Amino acid sequence: MHQDRWTAVDEYFQEQLAPHDDVLDATQQACAQAGLPDIAVAPNQGKLLHLLARMVDARRILEVGTLGGYSTIWLARALPDDGQLVTLEADTTHAEVARSNVERAGLSSRVDIRLGKALDILPTLPTNEPFDLTFIDADKVNNPHYVRWALDLGKPGSVIVVDNVVRGGAVIDADNDDPSVRGVRETVELLRTEPRLDATAIQTVGSKGYDGLIIARVVS
Repeated sequence: MHQDRWTAVDEYFQEQLAPHDDVLDATQQACAQAGLPDIAVAPNQGKLLHLLARMVDARRILEVGTLGGYSTIWLARALPDDGQLVTLEADTTHAEVARSNVERAGLSSRVDIRLGKALDILPTLPTNEPFDLTFIDADKVNNPHYVRWALDLGKPGSVIVVDNVVRGGAVIDADNDDPSVRGVRETVELLRTEPRLDATAIQTVGSKGYDGLIIARVVS
């Protein structure tokens, strides 16, 4: 099994269960034209986020790492009309592209794009308006901090999703000095020892290659 095969299987499931639509296609095109890195979630992964948000009847969603707004749109579409998604982006160009994409999708009233470093913005978010779901897809070095904030800003029953946690398999190497690998391993250790969280990790292959994600639930 090689990349071509993984991609073909992804395309099959996407065509059957997450078919193209004009808004999402335009979002991907706008991101490419703006020169954004091709690191957004795949369509079937976007559909997974959408379904998770629907499953927990999310009314408030937090996203750490907006990029061009592709995953933002998938998540915001799961919200009721009066729901809100707060998404944090440190790069000005990325945030501008995301705003345009969200506006085209007709979701500006549900999406609050905040420009700045996530660790500067997270302490300013109110703790009395908990998030039902948090999607973390930013710099991996700070993943442990992002998970702690997601826990503090959540409530029992909230879901936390952390993307890109396999690092090409390097996550199992305790001696790896890559900061992103260390960040993921610290996140796993936090999830293992934090009694308020219950989590698992899933390896994935597909159009984005070999990767994986963590899904956690706030239990108390």
